[in-house]
Amino acid sequence: MAGRWIEHWEPEDETFWREKGERIARRNLWFSVLSEHIGFSIWTLWSVMVLFMGPEYGVDPAGKFFLISTATLVGALVRIPYTFAVARFGGRNWTVFSAFTLLVPTVAAFVVMEPGTSYTTFVAVAALTGIGGGNFASSMTNINAFFPLRKKGWALGLNAGGGNIGVPVVQLIGLLVIGTAGATHPRIVLGVYIPLIVVAALCAAYFMDNLAPVQNDTGAAKDAVRDPHTWIMAVLYIGTFGSFIGYSFAFGLVLQTQFGRTPLQAASLTFIGPLLGSLIRPVGGWLADRYGGARITLANYAAMAAATGVVVYASGVESLTVFLIGFTALFVLTGLGNGSTFKMIPGIFHAKAIAQGLRGEEAAAQGRRLSGAAMGLIGAVGALGGLAINLAFRQSFQTSGAGTAAFWSFLAFYGVCFALTWAVYLRRTAAVPAKPQLSYAEV
Repeated sequence: MAGRWIEHWEPEDETFWREKGERIARRNLWFSVLSEHIGFSIWTLWSVMVLFMGPEYGVDPAGKFFLISTATLVGALVRIPYTFAVARFGGRNWTVFSAFTLLVPTVAAFVVMEPGTSYTTFVAVAALTGIGGGNFASSMTNINAFFPLRKKGWALGLNAGGGNIGVPVVQLIGLLVIGTAGATHPRIVLGVYIPLIVVAALCAAYFMDNLAPVQNDTGAAKDAVRDPHTWIMAVLYIGTFGSFIGYSFAFGLVLQTQFGRTPLQAASLTFIGPLLGSLIRPVGGWLADRYGGARITLANYAAMAAATGVVVYASGVESLTVFLIGFTALFVLTGLGNGSTFKMIPGIFHAKAIAQGLRGEEAAAQGRRLSGAAMGLIGAVGALGGLAINLAFRQSFQTSGAGTAAFWSFLAFYGVCFALTWAVYLRRTAAVPAKPQLSYAEV
């Protein structure tokens, strides 16, 4: 796929951006969102498929949690190679390829989704859907290269938020199928997505571009791995995106297992939280652009801890209404935090480039180089947080029949993230007044 290659790209040049760059960047953003959106839907497909798996399938709640955990794990691991594929093959070319590959898990699920299929087969097919999680990493790396630093919070938030909406959309389609055709027709959901995958791939082929200046830089990957900020941000992203994707996978099962909801009742509720969390993500990026990502992230973790406390209380007294209020608030806050943490990444590396004496486009290019490499690693580790959440729920339900113990562990982790954000990205600003270029409060 030779594709369309843009040889010259300088988004930090305001004249270039105004006359040419912005129009091209926005076009690539919209079609990147479409492909990533479908990728998220396929990645979280088994959060819907398990709602169709009644007693005739012979899979208990622990087995269902393991199915969705398998998809989460694979989705996290493939994010790393997907990140570097953009520089190797081109953003447009890789988007086309990665979109078409989504047909593999979708068609496979269409074939096996019936009673009598072995549990091992279900695990294997659930693992295949993990490739949809990789689309996020390549899409974010690609869009990061298109936009100037001052626009990254909004652009990355919109790109990720539009992709994240794939989670509630597939859940809404599952609800529609269960409510009309019944819980014995999961293949209808899969049949809807097969043509949508083809449309997303063709749109990427016709309307997206490759950036020649984004070269495969193994040195950037090595530098990102060695930089402590990559791993600090990975921990923070576990708390935001890991929570979002983990809760998205598990919410329906928690409602069925702990509160005795039917598949239809569970499906009618599961999409609300992921939808709100997805829609609010660009707002998190915009707030970070305006007030500083570290400040927004710090406040967000305090609010997440408070919302988790509400969920712990509701779980203990078995109040579904209070539980839904607290859980929905958690989803909204994970979306805000997703936007603010991802805005921080390019800002951190740009600030480090300035601290090293670089200026102007040179500093911006160095920031893009390292932040693009770091995003894949951070995204992969963050997605592993979703796996941890699924496994925590599985263990909690196995031992106590409720998710309360899991929520206590999540509350403790949000406290750690709050302390880490303050200690690294806010407290340091007072410690180095003579070197304002090292301040990360604005990132």
